[in-house]
Amino acid sequence: MLTLAAALLLSPVSTPVELAASPAPLHGTLLAPEGQPRAAAVILPGSGPTDRDGNSAQFAIRAASYRLLAEGLAARDIATIRIDKRGIGESAAAGPAEADLRFDAYVDDARAWAVEAAAKTGRPCAWLIGHSEGALVALAAAADDDGKICGLVLLSGAGRPAGVVLREQMTALPEPLKTRASEVVSELEAGRTVADPPVELAALFRPSVQPYLISWLALDPTRLAASYDGPVFIGQGTTDLQVTLTDAEALKAAQPRAQLVVWEGVNHVLKTAPSERAANVATYLDPALPLAPGVVEAVADFILK
Repeated sequence: MLTLAAALLLSPVSTPVELAASPAPLHGTLLAPEGQPRAAAVILPGSGPTDRDGNSAQFAIRAASYRLLAEGLAARDIATIRIDKRGIGESAAAGPAEADLRFDAYVDDARAWAVEAAAKTGRPCAWLIGHSEGALVALAAAADDDGKICGLVLLSGAGRPAGVVLREQMTALPEPLKTRASEVVSELEAGRTVADPPVELAALFRPSVQPYLISWLALDPTRLAASYDGPVFIGQGTTDLQVTLTDAEALKAAQPRAQLVVWEGVNHVLKTAPSERAANVATYLDPALPLAPGVVEAVADFILK
């Protein structure tokens, strides 16, 4: 048995990992405790250009939430692979043209990373830890699992279909733009592209991204949660400006066996933050700010139990 002094000298081992894919390999970082890990997990990033550490150069996000989570879990003997998804970071070359991207690509990659994480760590399976949109990726990946997914950890994940959330976010738009935006969402939900989306919303509804939106809007997180019979952890902060407790409660209602943990005063990037917007968003820019107390502990305890 290690003495306390010896244990403190141990540090996790960081190793680059590569996953074969077309048209180019995918890349990530394996962070593992010295010796045999007690469990393995894959950290799935949120939406947009979010890299393996939880940062986004495009939106000046430097919270490093995924790196901090991986480090915390390694200290609890849980190995993680955190990934650059297709088109992002070191996996940029694996990204197709925007018009060819579909949500299923991320889902298939998540399953492949679970197999890789299990193989790299000698574990029989790996957990999927999905943050934000990554929670939906995890749910969809588990719907067709071949036994390599141990269970799901859903952090700050939506519990309502994307169309519902989009309409909610667009309630502040002036008329007639709000009505037109809702009509565009309805068309996409029906699987039809829109040739003339509102110019004011071109960043969201540009024609090249519409096929991806169609593939995303078709998914219902509560239906996926209800059909999954493995262990599920749902973690949600009360000062999250992007996903609400309503979403977490919807997931819990759909899958009553899931464990729901609500973190008071914790925001979308899993850091302690007030509800006031400017101060909340300031935490997105501070990689030195640790994850909120209790986040790593709750996730690790669930995985290891």
